[in-house]
Amino acid sequence: MGSGAVSNSRKLESVKALLSRSSHSALGRVAEQRQAQADWRKWLENRLPGDVNTHVTGVVEREDVLTVFADSAVWSARLRYAIAEIDTEIRAAGASVRKVVIRVMPKA
Repeated sequence: MGSGAVSNSRKLESVKALLSRSSHSALGRVAEQRQAQADWRKWLENRLPGDVNTHVTGVVEREDVLTVFADSAVWSARLRYAIAEIDTEIRAAGASVRKVVIRVMPKA
């Protein structure tokens, strides 16, 4: 080996391969959570009015609670009313969801 060369006996793997290898790994769980957030976000985009939808900054499902974030207190109040109108649909879409919470998280 030449000077400065590093021997690497293990084959390099892509991030996708690492994530798909084990859903029980920390990276696998993070990937699953991100996908669930994206799925909920898309689901809400199709059901919330456009003026409210553009102020949603995030969606997180943890255990039996779905938390939807709005970019301001004013929009969180409007989001509460919009979510109340589709609450039954939310519970049907996410069988484990028992409670929906609205929080404020300004856009970065």
